[in-house]
Amino acid sequence: MKTSEKFIVLHPSIHKPSGGGGGSAVPPSHRTWILVFMLFFTVTFAFTLITTREAARTSAGATTTTRSVLPRPIFDALVHYASTNTTSFSGRMSSAELKYIAAVLRRCAEPCNLLVFGITHETLLWNSLNHDGRTVFIDESSYLVSKLEEKQPGIEAYDVQFTTKVSELYDLIEHYKEQMKNECRPVQNLLFSDCKLAINDLPNHIYDVAWDVILIDGPRGYFPAAPGRMAAIFTAGVLARSKRGGATHTHVFVHEIYREVEKLCSDEFLCRENLLETKDFLGHFVVGKMDANSFEFCPNSDSSSSPKSN
Repeated sequence: MKTSEKFIVLHPSIHKPSGGGGGSAVPPSHRTWILVFMLFFTVTFAFTLITTREAARTSAGATTTTRSVLPRPIFDALVHYASTNTTSFSGRMSSAELKYIAAVLRRCAEPCNLLVFGITHETLLWNSLNHDGRTVFIDESSYLVSKLEEKQPGIEAYDVQFTTKVSELYDLIEHYKEQMKNECRPVQNLLFSDCKLAINDLPNHIYDVAWDVILIDGPRGYFPAAPGRMAAIFTAGVLARSKRGGATHTHVFVHEIYREVEKLCSDEFLCRENLLETKDFLGHFVVGKMDANSFEFCPNSDSSSSPKSN
């Protein structure tokens, strides 16, 4: 039975040019389609490449934007609630002291490098206020450090075994004066220091950080056998003068500045001419970098300038 359907079969020979001679030539219509296809492919490839690069730039920009300071309303709220829950007999910082340090942290370059001696009631506040910066805590108690890391895994903290005692204050100052041009000089790598006041057993990378702010609120210093803050103040003075990179000055805060150890060591290693202001029991020093060949912590120790006190 025959069907009425017809099939048209195109034989390759019908596409040959009528002029004969060399059957491999491509007719003009096919060359046009090939050119259109190649142009389409080229445009598509270029568009994809440009789009990918723009997406990468946008992504990089977004990453940079996320590294920002804590939003001001949240920053202010944290300071407000922390400062309204202080008491004069709790050993905590006063409202004025908290607000003063917070104001300096707010002005700090981004990201801010903050080193804190002492795990205290304000520890979580400092870590939060320095949002997106680097905050490191140093404490004498391995127990407190481990508990802090257990409850707050994102916090960086280390314990130090202090070998000093408050009762040894004047012996340590005498040792420093004998070694001020050698082991106890103001510009040095503390990792290799044999000065009795140097803290040299922290992780190596801590000494490479250009610290913007150093807060000394530990270790304990209220009885003769306590380690005292002599080593912390000395170490802060050396870190500020020896730092590489970052700002040329370091803000150093000493809490309970009017106690004998804190006052004497601050005068020796942070210098009265660097004392910007006092707020209640808090001293605020601004210590600049020094030349590697410097051998005096306080070249202008005879300065009669008096700090502004509030």
